Amino acid sequence: MGEQEDPVGLDPDDLYEVDSDVPDLTGAVLMHHFEGFMDAGSAGRLLAEHLLGGEHRVVARFDVDRLIDYRSRRPTMTYAVDHWEDYDAPELVVHLLHDADETPFLLLSGPEPDHDWERFCAAVRNLVERWGVRLTAGFHGIPMGAPHTRPLGVTAHATRKDLVGEHQPLPNRLQVPGSVAALLEYRLGEWGHDAVGFAAHVPHYLAQSTYPASSLIVLDALSRSTGLSLPEGELRAAADLADAEINRQVAESDEIADVVRALERQYDTFIEASERGSLLAESVEHMPTAEELGSQFERFLAEQNGGDGPER
Repeated sequence: MGEQEDPVGLDPDDLYEVDSDVPDLTGAVLMHHFEGFMDAGSAGRLLAEHLLGGEHRVVARFDVDRLIDYRSRRPTMTYAVDHWEDYDAPELVVHLLHDADETPFLLLSGPEPDHDWERFCAAVRNLVERWGVRLTAGFHGIPMGAPHTRPLGVTAHATRKDLVGEHQPLPNRLQVPGSVAALLEYRLGEWGHDAVGFAAHVPHYLAQSTYPASSLIVLDALSRSTGLSLPEGELRAAADLADAEINRQVAESDEIADVVRALERQYDTFIEASERGSLLAESVEHMPTAEELGSQFERFLAEQNGGDGPER
């Protein structure tokens, strides 16, 4: 399928404004994360916040009034005694950052557009070509039926097979709800630009929690794919703290420990079958499904934290 025509003839460049003194970015990487779509464990949000924790500046700003449906996700306003004191305006912007080696890269972040997806993708394409971006890279988290006691996996996809690297592809075809991030990667491929995406595998009983370990696994995948030097910083300490809390809660319940061991057996059986070249692993009699086990685990953790799931 070729380039999409603008149905109403509006210029995609009208969707954004660019800073007047952007340096030469030829060969830079453009990362992107949009809030509002699936992000199990807050893997993408945490990573975006981590990357923006250092020095950065905005080099392009999108017109959110054209792209966001305020009534579907109302921005926060602060009321103080007798007047409105503050308005938390949504922002969809491109940040300029530098890695540990002072190599510049870009991060497009903010709420996922509700409108004009095709025009938005065309606008990002114009920025990619304007700045000479060599690769775009998206990231987020997806729930998986796997235990937190085993290494987290990553699903990688790209506009060219060699961009996927050593990551194992999914063994089947899926039809899933679309997202701006997915459409952007798809369209960039049609337009001849390199694009890649990474989805961290988050244990589904932790999908609604903030799970920093999932952000770390995506950070590593991005570093390998882009060649950028992206330090772990406080993410590692946050991941260690979260894992310790989860393990503490598991250790305090024999019932939930049994659930985790059952998930581990399922995971190990699958891995052994994969290594033998067959995904048709021998079934384990009377073993509950990962979904059933995950539901038990999620319910247990919710009870431990007053009904809100694992502590955020």
